[in-house]
Amino acid sequence: MKLDVDADELAACVSCGLCLPHCPTYRVTGDESASPRGRIAAMRAIEADDRPLEGAFTEFMDLCVQCRGCETACPSSVPFGRLMEGSRHTLTESTRYQPWLTRAAYRSLRHHRLLLLGSSLLALAQRARLVPRRFGLPALPVRRTPLKASGDDVWLFTGCVMDAWLRPTHANTLRVIEATGAGVALPDDPGCCGALQAHAGLMHQARDLAERTMRAFPGEAPILVNSAGCGAQLKDYGHLLDTPEATAFGARVLDVHEWLAPRIATVPAPRGNHRRVALQDPCHLRHVQRAHLPVRTVLAPFVDVIELDDEGLCCGAGGAYSAQHPEMATAIRDRKVAAIARTGAKVVASANPGCALWLRDAGLDVRHPLDLVAEAMDGR
Repeated sequence: MKLDVDADELAACVSCGLCLPHCPTYRVTGDESASPRGRIAAMRAIEADDRPLEGAFTEFMDLCVQCRGCETACPSSVPFGRLMEGSRHTLTESTRYQPWLTRAAYRSLRHHRLLLLGSSLLALAQRARLVPRRFGLPALPVRRTPLKASGDDVWLFTGCVMDAWLRPTHANTLRVIEATGAGVALPDDPGCCGALQAHAGLMHQARDLAERTMRAFPGEAPILVNSAGCGAQLKDYGHLLDTPEATAFGARVLDVHEWLAPRIATVPAPRGNHRRVALQDPCHLRHVQRAHLPVRTVLAPFVDVIELDDEGLCCGAGGAYSAQHPEMATAIRDRKVAAIARTGAKVVASANPGCALWLRDAGLDVRHPLDLVAEAMDGR
């Protein structure tokens, strides 16, 4: 069976095992099949021996969080994330890997007004105590304050779920950017970046959303993103679509902290004692974008940043992973919660909505870094 992967990229792995300590599913299970090296071996077996896709191979591929921590550790620069996406794409095309209900749920993210309405109805159901706590959903807003554009120096990508569930973070992001003197433009149709669809192997949906997103941000102004997973996906449009236009679009995308770091001195910093904040690096900021250090630069004037001692190990959120594999995701999260507890900090900063919501579900006080900056600007 031919997988939708690049043969040279698949051959690049030399099975050295340096990735093993950085793989969250291997750390929990100790099983070779749950490691990047084991999954690559399974991919090779499928291609070489024409083994069946369904069964063990599907289980190996599906259990991966796609944190891509292995890429940071790999001396051969194996693009494991692309191998995973290609393998899952083959599964979606050739098997029942993604059932119709899952495909429909991902497809619904392109309809932003419907998403906002559905989120508001879900918020009302929460207030009526009709939503079981085991679903792990945060307290959702019934209403949302509209965001207002202030110029055209930069764009702010607002996205789908983040805009529906965490719009106050967008409002705070606008305030911090505008404090530097820049004006912010907002897209008419926020749309969806396609990250969840790509991770699920639904590449046709992901490409359709990428083309739609590119049309929503005309011109050449930088596109700032305050969600690590979305930023990683937007930057990768060149590979996803394989066009010069998509490559040029990806070059315009910056994590908002990348843009703010050299300008943060223009934002008024508070006087007095800073609170201690443990910093959790989202995987797609640290291992994919390699843009986690600017978060420290942005936070430094406003809080005392406390580093974790787990070398950026995944928290287990993984987009929709925590809902699809709750037991494994919880076991992974337990290690992150323990690392946070060792810092003694009462507040955690995380620049990705999935990570923040998943860690809040464990009882932690988790904020976006720019929420903390905005609070400090207000003297809170």
